[in-house]
Amino acid sequence: MIEAWAALSRRERDAAYNNTEAVPDSAALIEARVAASAAFRASARATLDVPYGPGEREAWDIFHGPDPGAPTLAFIHGGYWQRNRREDFAVLAEGALAMGWNAALCGYTLAPEARLSRICGQVTTALDALAPRLHGPLVLSGWSAGGHLAAMGAAHPAVAAALCISGVYELGPVRDTYLDTALKLTDEEIATLSPLRLPAVMKPHCIAYGAKELPALCQHSRHFHGMRAEAQAPGPLLPIPGADHFRVLDGLRRPGSALLRAAADLLA
Repeated sequence: MIEAWAALSRRERDAAYNNTEAVPDSAALIEARVAASAAFRASARATLDVPYGPGEREAWDIFHGPDPGAPTLAFIHGGYWQRNRREDFAVLAEGALAMGWNAALCGYTLAPEARLSRICGQVTTALDALAPRLHGPLVLSGWSAGGHLAAMGAAHPAVAAALCISGVYELGPVRDTYLDTALKLTDEEIATLSPLRLPAVMKPHCIAYGAKELPALCQHSRHFHGMRAEAQAPGPLLPIPGADHFRVLDGLRRPGSALLRAAADLLA
Protein backbone atom coordinates (compact mmCIF):
# COMPACT_ATOMS: atom_id res chain seq x y z
CA MET A 1 0.00 0.00 0.00
CA ILE A 2 2.90 2.36 0.62
CA GLU A 3 5.46 3.09 -2.07
CA ALA A 4 8.68 1.13 -1.53
CA TRP A 5 7.04 -0.97 1.21
CA ALA A 6 9.59 -3.72 0.68
CA ALA A 7 12.40 -1.28 1.41
CA LEU A 8 11.01 -0.25 4.80
CA SER A 9 12.42 -1.61 8.05
CA ARG A 10 10.20 -3.59 10.40
CA ARG A 11 10.04 -0.57 12.71
CA GLU A 12 8.87 1.64 9.84
CA ARG A 13 6.26 -0.90 8.82
CA ASP A 14 4.97 -1.12 12.37
CA ALA A 15 4.75 2.67 12.60
CA ALA A 16 2.79 2.81 9.34
CA TYR A 17 -0.14 1.07 11.08
CA ASN A 18 0.26 2.30 14.66
CA ASN A 19 -2.63 4.71 15.07
CA THR A 20 -2.21 5.02 18.83
CA GLU A 21 1.36 6.21 18.45
CA ALA A 22 0.38 8.60 15.65
CA VAL A 23 -2.28 10.40 17.74
CA PRO A 24 -0.63 11.64 20.96
CA ASP A 25 -3.88 12.19 22.86
CA SER A 26 -5.51 8.96 21.70
CA ALA A 27 -5.65 7.54 25.25
CA ALA A 28 -7.66 10.53 26.46
CA LEU A 29 -9.98 10.34 23.47
CA ILE A 30 -10.61 6.66 24.08
CA GLU A 31 -11.19 7.19 27.81
CA ALA A 32 -13.76 9.91 27.08
CA ARG A 33 -15.58 7.74 24.53
CA VAL A 34 -15.70 4.74 26.87
CA ALA A 35 -17.11 6.85 29.72
CA ALA A 36 -19.71 8.49 27.46
CA SER A 37 -20.69 5.10 26.07
CA ALA A 38 -21.24 3.62 29.54
CA ALA A 39 -23.57 6.49 30.45
CA PHE A 40 -25.40 6.34 27.14
CA ARG A 41 -25.81 2.58 27.22
CA ALA A 42 -27.28 2.78 30.72
CA SER A 43 -29.91 5.37 29.79
CA ALA A 44 -30.88 4.74 26.16
CA ARG A 45 -33.99 2.88 25.02
CA ALA A 46 -32.31 -0.31 23.96
CA THR A 47 -32.35 -4.08 23.78
CA LEU A 48 -28.92 -5.08 25.00
CA ASP A 49 -26.79 -8.21 24.82
CA VAL A 50 -28.86 -9.92 22.11
CA PRO A 51 -26.93 -13.12 21.36
CA TYR A 52 -26.28 -14.33 17.84
CA GLY A 53 -23.82 -17.09 18.77
CA PRO A 54 -22.45 -18.99 21.77
CA GLY A 55 -19.42 -16.78 22.45
CA GLU A 56 -19.38 -14.09 25.13
CA ARG A 57 -18.79 -11.34 22.58
CA GLU A 58 -21.21 -12.68 19.98
CA ALA A 59 -24.05 -10.26 20.66
CA TRP A 60 -25.81 -7.13 19.43
CA ASP A 61 -26.81 -4.02 21.32
CA ILE A 62 -29.87 -2.55 19.56
CA PHE A 63 -30.86 1.08 20.18
CA HIS A 64 -34.43 1.98 19.31
CA GLY A 65 -35.44 5.19 17.60
CA PRO A 66 -39.02 6.47 17.44
CA ASP A 67 -39.90 4.53 14.26
CA PRO A 68 -39.19 0.79 14.00
CA GLY A 69 -39.59 1.11 10.21
CA ALA A 70 -36.82 3.70 9.91
CA PRO A 71 -33.37 2.73 8.64
CA THR A 72 -30.88 1.10 10.99
CA LEU A 73 -27.21 1.99 11.20
CA ALA A 74 -25.32 -1.12 12.31
CA PHE A 75 -21.78 -0.46 13.53
CA ILE A 76 -18.81 -2.82 13.91
CA HIS A 77 -16.02 -1.60 16.17
CA GLY A 78 -12.33 -1.54 15.36
CA GLY A 79 -9.17 -2.41 17.25
CA TYR A 80 -7.25 -4.32 14.56
CA TRP A 81 -9.50 -7.35 15.18
CA GLN A 82 -7.81 -7.94 18.56
CA ARG A 83 -9.08 -5.39 21.09
CA ASN A 84 -12.08 -3.25 22.15
CA ARG A 85 -15.73 -4.07 22.89
CA ARG A 86 -19.01 -3.03 21.31
CA GLU A 87 -20.12 -1.60 24.68
CA ASP A 88 -17.37 1.03 24.55
CA PHE A 89 -18.72 2.50 21.28
CA ALA A 90 -22.39 2.77 22.30
CA VAL A 91 -22.38 6.58 22.30
CA LEU A 92 -21.79 6.52 18.53
CA ALA A 93 -25.47 5.61 18.17
CA GLU A 94 -26.42 9.16 19.23
CA GLY A 95 -26.33 10.65 15.75
CA ALA A 96 -28.40 7.96 14.06
CA LEU A 97 -31.02 8.11 16.80
CA ALA A 98 -31.13 11.91 16.61
CA MET A 99 -32.00 11.77 12.92
CA GLY A 100 -34.80 9.27 13.55
CA TRP A 101 -32.96 6.06 12.71
CA ASN A 102 -32.35 2.98 14.79
CA ALA A 103 -28.84 1.77 15.62
CA ALA A 104 -27.17 -1.53 16.44
CA LEU A 105 -23.66 -2.37 17.61
CA CYS A 106 -22.07 -5.73 16.87
CA GLY A 107 -19.55 -7.61 18.98
CA TYR A 108 -17.24 -10.38 17.80
CA THR A 109 -14.57 -12.72 19.17
CA LEU A 110 -11.10 -11.20 19.10
CA ALA A 111 -7.79 -12.53 17.81
CA PRO A 112 -5.84 -14.57 18.76
CA GLU A 113 -8.79 -16.50 20.21
CA ALA A 114 -10.42 -16.37 16.77
CA ARG A 115 -8.80 -16.38 13.36
CA LEU A 116 -9.85 -13.59 11.00
CA SER A 117 -11.76 -16.08 8.86
CA ARG A 118 -13.88 -16.97 11.90
CA ILE A 119 -14.43 -13.30 12.75
CA CYS A 120 -15.70 -12.62 9.22
CA GLY A 121 -18.00 -15.62 9.56
CA GLN A 122 -19.35 -14.21 12.82
CA VAL A 123 -20.32 -10.99 11.04
CA THR A 124 -22.40 -13.02 8.57
CA THR A 125 -24.05 -14.93 11.42
CA ALA A 126 -24.67 -11.67 13.28
CA LEU A 127 -26.43 -10.18 10.25
CA ASP A 128 -28.52 -13.35 9.88
CA ALA A 129 -29.71 -12.81 13.45
CA LEU A 130 -30.30 -9.06 13.11
CA ALA A 131 -32.24 -9.20 9.83
CA PRO A 132 -35.54 -10.56 11.28
CA ARG A 133 -35.59 -7.67 13.78
CA LEU A 134 -35.40 -5.01 11.08
CA HIS A 135 -38.38 -3.19 9.58
CA GLY A 136 -36.40 -0.74 7.44
CA PRO A 137 -33.19 -0.72 5.37
CA LEU A 138 -29.84 -1.53 6.96
CA VAL A 139 -26.67 0.50 6.47
CA LEU A 140 -23.73 -1.57 7.66
CA SER A 141 -20.92 0.55 9.07
CA GLY A 142 -17.59 -0.04 10.72
CA TRP A 143 -14.40 1.73 11.68
CA SER A 144 -10.78 0.61 11.27
CA ALA A 145 -10.88 -3.20 11.48
CA GLY A 146 -14.65 -2.78 11.60
CA GLY A 147 -14.44 -0.95 8.28
CA HIS A 148 -12.86 -4.09 6.85
CA LEU A 149 -15.58 -6.24 8.41
CA ALA A 150 -18.30 -3.94 7.05
CA ALA A 151 -16.81 -4.27 3.57
CA MET A 152 -16.72 -8.05 3.97
CA GLY A 153 -20.32 -8.15 5.26
CA ALA A 154 -21.80 -5.80 2.66
CA ALA A 155 -22.79 -8.65 0.34
CA HIS A 156 -25.22 -10.01 2.95
CA PRO A 157 -28.80 -9.84 1.63
CA ALA A 158 -29.96 -7.83 4.65
CA VAL A 159 -27.52 -4.99 3.86
CA ALA A 160 -28.73 -2.14 1.66
CA ALA A 161 -25.53 -0.08 1.75
CA ALA A 162 -22.22 0.24 3.61
CA LEU A 163 -20.39 3.09 5.35
CA CYS A 164 -16.77 1.95 5.72
CA ILE A 165 -14.70 4.29 7.90
CA SER A 166 -10.88 4.21 7.98
CA GLY A 167 -10.84 0.57 7.01
CA VAL A 168 -8.09 -1.91 6.13
CA TYR A 169 -8.88 -3.40 2.73
CA GLU A 170 -5.64 -5.20 1.81
CA LEU A 171 -4.22 -7.63 4.36
CA GLY A 172 -0.86 -8.33 2.74
CA PRO A 173 1.01 -5.45 4.40
CA VAL A 174 -0.64 -6.19 7.75
CA ARG A 175 1.20 -9.53 7.90
CA ASP A 176 4.48 -7.57 7.75
CA THR A 177 3.73 -5.67 10.99
CA TYR A 178 3.36 -6.19 14.72
CA LEU A 179 -0.35 -6.81 14.16
CA ASP A 180 0.32 -10.29 12.81
CA THR A 181 1.53 -11.54 16.19
CA ALA A 182 -2.11 -12.11 17.12
CA LEU A 183 -3.61 -12.50 13.64
CA LYS A 184 -1.16 -15.00 12.13
CA LEU A 185 -2.59 -14.37 8.67
CA THR A 186 -2.30 -17.15 6.11
CA ASP A 187 -1.90 -16.79 2.36
CA GLU A 188 -5.47 -18.03 1.95
CA GLU A 189 -6.86 -15.46 4.41
CA ILE A 190 -5.01 -12.65 2.66
CA ALA A 191 -6.36 -13.78 -0.71
CA THR A 192 -9.96 -14.36 0.36
CA LEU A 193 -10.46 -11.74 3.10
CA SER A 194 -8.90 -8.68 1.45
CA PRO A 195 -11.75 -6.62 -0.06
CA LEU A 196 -9.33 -5.14 -2.59
CA ARG A 197 -8.76 -8.64 -4.00
CA LEU A 198 -12.45 -9.57 -4.23
CA PRO A 199 -15.14 -8.67 -6.77
CA ALA A 200 -16.76 -5.34 -5.95
CA VAL A 201 -20.09 -5.56 -4.11
CA MET A 202 -22.45 -3.58 -6.31
CA LYS A 203 -24.33 -1.93 -3.46
CA PRO A 204 -23.72 1.73 -2.54
CA HIS A 205 -20.66 2.20 -0.33
CA CYS A 206 -19.31 5.37 1.19
CA ILE A 207 -15.57 4.95 1.81
CA ALA A 208 -14.67 7.50 4.48
CA TYR A 209 -11.41 8.31 6.25
CA GLY A 210 -9.78 11.10 8.22
CA ALA A 211 -7.65 13.41 6.11
CA LYS A 212 -5.03 13.50 8.90
CA GLU A 213 -4.74 9.72 9.27
CA LEU A 214 -1.59 7.74 8.67
CA PRO A 215 -0.73 7.58 4.96
CA ALA A 216 -1.24 3.81 4.88
CA LEU A 217 -4.83 4.11 6.11
CA CYS A 218 -5.58 6.91 3.67
CA GLN A 219 -4.23 4.78 0.83
CA HIS A 220 -6.35 1.80 1.83
CA SER A 221 -9.50 3.91 1.47
CA ARG A 222 -8.42 5.58 -1.76
CA HIS A 223 -7.40 2.31 -3.37
CA PHE A 224 -10.59 0.53 -2.29
CA HIS A 225 -12.75 3.32 -3.67
CA GLY A 226 -10.68 3.35 -6.86
CA MET A 227 -11.17 -0.39 -7.33
CA ARG A 228 -14.91 0.01 -6.82
CA ALA A 229 -15.10 2.98 -9.18
CA GLU A 230 -13.30 1.02 -11.88
CA ALA A 231 -15.94 -1.71 -11.47
CA GLN A 232 -18.66 0.99 -11.65
CA ALA A 233 -19.80 0.19 -8.12
CA PRO A 234 -21.71 3.17 -6.65
CA GLY A 235 -20.71 5.41 -3.76
CA PRO A 236 -18.39 8.27 -2.84
CA LEU A 237 -14.93 8.62 -1.36
CA LEU A 238 -15.27 10.87 1.69
CA PRO A 239 -12.15 12.35 3.33
CA ILE A 240 -13.08 14.11 6.59
CA PRO A 241 -11.01 17.33 6.83
CA GLY A 242 -8.83 17.66 9.92
CA ALA A 243 -9.79 14.26 11.35
CA ASP A 244 -7.30 11.71 12.61
CA HIS A 245 -8.02 8.02 13.10
CA PHE A 246 -9.92 8.60 16.35
CA ARG A 247 -11.62 11.94 15.75
CA VAL A 248 -13.09 10.69 12.48
CA LEU A 249 -15.67 8.87 14.63
CA ASP A 250 -17.03 12.11 16.09
CA GLY A 251 -19.35 12.53 13.12
CA LEU A 252 -21.40 9.49 14.11
CA ARG A 253 -22.57 11.44 17.17
CA ARG A 254 -23.91 14.41 15.14
CA PRO A 255 -26.97 14.01 12.88
CA GLY A 256 -25.83 16.75 10.48
CA SER A 257 -22.30 15.44 10.06
CA ALA A 258 -20.76 14.51 6.74
CA LEU A 259 -20.68 10.84 7.78
CA LEU A 260 -24.38 10.63 8.60
CA ARG A 261 -25.42 12.74 5.61
CA ALA A 262 -23.47 10.27 3.49
CA ALA A 263 -25.22 7.33 5.20
CA ALA A 264 -28.62 8.85 4.37
CA ASP A 265 -27.54 9.59 0.80
CA LEU A 266 -26.63 5.93 0.31
CA LEU A 267 -30.33 5.08 0.68
CA ALA A 268 -31.60 7.90 -1.56
